[in-house]
Amino acid sequence: MSTHPSVIPCLSYADAPKAIDWLCAAFGFEKHLVVPGEGDTIAHSQLTVPGGMIMVSSRGGSHPEAAAEGRPPHPIYVVVADADAAQARAAEAGAEVSDVIDHDYGGRGFAAKDLEGHDWYFGSYGPYAEPAKS
Repeated sequence: MSTHPSVIPCLSYADAPKAIDWLCAAFGFEKHLVVPGEGDTIAHSQLTVPGGMIMVSSRGGSHPEAAAEGRPPHPIYVVVADADAAQARAAEAGAEVSDVIDHDYGGRGFAAKDLEGHDWYFGSYGPYAEPAKS
């Protein structure tokens, strides 16, 4: 059985090349694969963090139906070892961030919006670490 995540969020940006650089600087992603499209667009890309991946493309690129329908951004949760350090890094890069809080269900976390308004949640709570309690 694969140890890699089986769910990979896909995001489309008006300026995907800029978004890719910003996501790497602000949230610690690394470029795994970047496929340029026509002009200054991205046909497809894969950005990784330890244990996870997102795919990023230009609006109208890999997922034109979402852009045409004007769908809102979908939130993404990222497990981090140190929520305070992650929040400081994101804020320093210009992300709109909330305060770091302690959650009743465990862990510390915060919310952030990226440069195009996508919602992100970072926290030390790992949903796969223990079975859900009834």
